[in-house]
Amino acid sequence: MTLQQQITDKLTAHFAPGHLEVINESFKHNVPPNSETHFRVVMVAPQFADQKPVARHRQVNQLLADELAGGVHALSLKLYSPSQWEQAGGQALPSPPCASKKGF
Repeated sequence: MTLQQQITDKLTAHFAPGHLEVINESFKHNVPPNSETHFRVVMVAPQFADQKPVARHRQVNQLLADELAGGVHALSLKLYSPSQWEQAGGQALPSPPCASKKGF
């Protein structure tokens, strides 16, 4: 199982999100081909409705502690309540380009 699938499975089992994207953005960074080191998570979950962003991030970071202690170097989190996702038009802003990778 890929690290991307492992992250997807954990988030799905724990949060039952209404929307989930786990995007491997490693190719945008200065890493070997086919790396799984940089991920972007866009997730919409009802549990986030009454939580501040820091609390949301803590929950995800705790859930993915093994992955973060292992091969994951960077994890970008875009976490929304259903109403926030609706207000955002069902889209998250893209990740900024990596300063060490030319062409992105």
